[in-house]
Amino acid sequence: MPLASKANGEDIRESFPQPMEIIYTCTRGFFTRKQLFKRLPILQWLPSYTLQYLVDDIVAGLSVALTVIPQGIAYAAIANLDPQYGLYSAFMGCFIYCIVGSCKDVTIGPTAIMSLMINAHVGNSGPEFAILSAFVTGCVVLLLGILNLGFLVQFISFPVTVGFTSAAAITIASGQVKSLIGISGQSNEFLDSWINVFQHVQDIRLWDSVLGVSTIIVLLILMQMKNLKGNIFWRMFGKYVALSRNAIAVITGAFLAYSLSDIRNSHPFLLTGNVTPGLPPIQLPPFSTTIGEQSYSFSEMIAKLGTSIITLPLIAVLESVAIAKAFSKGKPIDATQEMIALGISNIAGSFVSSMPVTGSFTRSAVNNNSGVRTQLGGITTGIVVLVALGLLTKTFYYIPKASLAGVIIAAMLFMVEFQAAAEIWRTKRIDFIPMMCTMVACLLLGLEYGMIVGIGINVCIVLYQISRPSIETMPLTIDGICVLVVQPDQNLMYSSAEYLKHQLLKQADKHQCQFIVLDGLHINSVDTTVAKALVSMTHDLEHSDRKIVYWKWNRSVQCTLLRMDRTLFQKTFRHEESIDVIIKELIAQQTPTRSAV
Repeated sequence: MPLASKANGEDIRESFPQPMEIIYTCTRGFFTRKQLFKRLPILQWLPSYTLQYLVDDIVAGLSVALTVIPQGIAYAAIANLDPQYGLYSAFMGCFIYCIVGSCKDVTIGPTAIMSLMINAHVGNSGPEFAILSAFVTGCVVLLLGILNLGFLVQFISFPVTVGFTSAAAITIASGQVKSLIGISGQSNEFLDSWINVFQHVQDIRLWDSVLGVSTIIVLLILMQMKNLKGNIFWRMFGKYVALSRNAIAVITGAFLAYSLSDIRNSHPFLLTGNVTPGLPPIQLPPFSTTIGEQSYSFSEMIAKLGTSIITLPLIAVLESVAIAKAFSKGKPIDATQEMIALGISNIAGSFVSSMPVTGSFTRSAVNNNSGVRTQLGGITTGIVVLVALGLLTKTFYYIPKASLAGVIIAAMLFMVEFQAAAEIWRTKRIDFIPMMCTMVACLLLGLEYGMIVGIGINVCIVLYQISRPSIETMPLTIDGICVLVVQPDQNLMYSSAEYLKHQLLKQADKHQCQFIVLDGLHINSVDTTVAKALVSMTHDLEHSDRKIVYWKWNRSVQCTLLRMDRTLFQKTFRHEESIDVIIKELIAQQTPTRSAV
């Protein structure tokens, strides 16, 4: 008997969740004791902390600090901010992540990609906009975490991420070429940076160029020290020299600049200049500001931040969660917890004049290679940064810009993901299209627009694949009558409705079959467009004296079609295991009618 005939009188109405039910589902259990331990990971690892861990955490924290101090100054330059803002951004995330972070290796602070995006939006508007963007970024990320919306980053595919990261690395390195060779210029965009270089070729400074190129070469050599062979002493020596290579390069450059200026009473290199000494003031983020004679209210500042209030949080979450997964060593990572930690870090950082921060892959790798045992290593890093702000800012004056540019370019060389691109080409070549489109668009249009282009192309490819489901057809002969079995291999959506109808009618005409069995084994849902197309298709088959049977369709889909046209569909659904039984029953039903005629 048709299954749908049993549905007469049954409730086939569609239930729709209420808004409060959705909110409750997203937030239920958030304020329980179990959640307290889950949302404050320090309560899990601190009770079992031993003195043996302390030395490893201190060593790792020092190694990260020696990396983040020169990077922070350099990233502030990328964001077009004064050097101290890079250091203001480098300590609060370390303290916060120690309490609420879930991965011992992750370090929160300024990154090259975030700095470049800050420059694109607020680089010429003053530090107040950068600080406010940190607060807004933190609020958005924290809200996404509380509402368990971490799945949103899953819509950014691996090829798009590879294209974005590679383009960002190329753009950042291109923007540092001017400092590497000692010429003037403000732009950090890819095309503008190279146009600026060619326009000022005649202004290239010899000694800046020599120092910058030498810094890159020395950094690449020092990186190989980690592979030093020999006894334990030489292996440990090589390891920590490799980990501290950025600090070594910057300290050497500063010492060279100071020595030459003292001997010759001149500066052969362009220098970082004055860095505001002392710790940053603890105060509310700037919700209004005045730049020159122009005053900005909070709403005007938000309007000026533009799309960055969306793109910065998404990129921050993407970077941080990806890094946590990379260093989790197979352990499950709670993306929601990482988002909460990142959101609080940005909000707290905005109270100490920080620009937006996220997880840093470079410093997380240093942390991991240094043998960090717990998140307590971040406390050491934060303390060292604070000490540097309080006592060492005068020495930062002599850091050559070429040395900082060399540090950044050397790091960017390993951010261009050639290996990942080769994997994509080897695995699924169509994925190479969104990767390349993302990279080219990021280079030509800017990072946030490039990301949108990449996601859009990726979605178009997915929609095309959805709109062209693979349809398997199998003609059978039962009691001398042709029966065509049609089985789509995926759910049916509005974009595939007409395609299914066209293919089914085409195959029915081709095989001249009287009965068509549409197998719904792989169909879990249909929408209104599909339902309307199935109604039209059923009528078309009836007009050509053919009969269609909907076989093995689940109840949810049946109810959708019954709500569309109950009279038409209520006798077409079947669930018998054998097609022979269905067809013989239909033939038997038609025989009396034909005999009467």
